Amino acid sequence: MEILFWLVPPAVVTVVAMLWVTWLGRDGRGEVDRDVAVQRLERALRKDHSALSRPGPGASRARERSTGIAVRPSRATDDRRSA
Repeated sequence: MEILFWLVPPAVVTVVAMLWVTWLGRDGRGEVDRDVAVQRLERALRKDHSALSRPGPGASRARERSTGIAVRPSRATDDRRSA
């Protein structure tokens, strides 16, 4: 049991750091004015998002279905040369 005492200092430092970061971050999230939020939403909805809906150059290829089994290429040509 004494061998686990070396874990106490890192655990204490971790807990103190978590409490410190929590205390520092509590004021970081200020409330946004409702009118400002509505204006931001309106601007975002007016943007042209057509580029996001178009498929890219790699999207036209059909993807092979994975069976979950690894198949290695045949080495029959190498076996014949060594014989």
